[in-house]
Amino acid sequence: MNLHEIEQLLGSDAKNLLEYKCKGIPKETLILPGADSVDRVFALSDRPTPVLKSLNWIIHQGRLAHTGYVSILPVDQGIEHSAGASFAPNPIYFDPENIVKLAIEGGCNAVASTLGVLGAVARKYAHKIPFILKINHNEFISYPNTHDQIMFGRVKQAFDMGAVAVGATIYFGSPEAKRQIQEVGLAFQQAHELGMATILWCYLRNPAFKTPEKDYHVSADLTGQGNHLGVTIEADIIKQKLPENNGGYNALKFGKTHPKVYSELTTDHPIDLCRYQVANCYMGRMGLINSGGESKGASDLAEAVRTAVINKRAGGMGLISGRKAFQKPMNDGVKILNAIQDVYLCKDVTVA
Repeated sequence: MNLHEIEQLLGSDAKNLLEYKCKGIPKETLILPGADSVDRVFALSDRPTPVLKSLNWIIHQGRLAHTGYVSILPVDQGIEHSAGASFAPNPIYFDPENIVKLAIEGGCNAVASTLGVLGAVARKYAHKIPFILKINHNEFISYPNTHDQIMFGRVKQAFDMGAVAVGATIYFGSPEAKRQIQEVGLAFQQAHELGMATILWCYLRNPAFKTPEKDYHVSADLTGQGNHLGVTIEADIIKQKLPENNGGYNALKFGKTHPKVYSELTTDHPIDLCRYQVANCYMGRMGLINSGGESKGASDLAEAVRTAVINKRAGGMGLISGRKAFQKPMNDGVKILNAIQDVYLCKDVTVA
């Protein structure tokens, strides 16, 4: 896609999203993605040398190779959302091989999935596309349902199958968060020792975060703090939902923040809100990838492009989009993934 095609998909939002200049945190203060990100950022850190190799493979793979941006296919929804809810729209994805094929055909930098999915096809594909093994999940077959991330896989299993990274989720704000922080922190330490990169799904989860007026699970200030906790336990890449509002700290009247977060560092513009998420990832030193969200049908392509534009212009590192791609015929899924990548390849879509 060229800029004109991107503008067409953005519709009436095109000018607002493509010409906006951030009024909060200036782009000059950010550490932006680039082909040299590993040398410029990670080589100066305490990461072991094999971790640098793993990160380098991720950012130099697929259609976005050598840009510093990433497009990742995540398919772990079969556990939390149920396999039926996830794969009934396109039953070929009950077969793990088709998940990996979609990532390869779609030109992705990596594929993220469960121990069972990646393990089932490891000897055929682990050397062809970077594997990211998601080691914990929230399962919903126990009754009554609870919201808790528990370990399904072990870091050593990821290493043995040839994965280049492990992924995990922490439900920040939940009663179980303290245990999850300790578990994932130890897992990430082990992953680095074995030469694998680390990616953290920094999600918020607490019924009190959702009020009749707004859902503050997607508030810029609270998700930004989740990101800040994620990079504190040395996640190399942060996955976060795109922010939809702000002011969670003030509305819920808990924790500590500063008035300048709202008066100077952010505005109501979606790019400014996302930039605050980037800032909390050590000013972009650790890359922010936003999630693609659920599939809504005909609007998926336009929504995916919109999310990519916001992430890129905010200073993010890319997108991790699953259901919008795998709940369709494979050719249509590839088209969605390629459209996301085209935003990052388009030089006319710049950092705001």
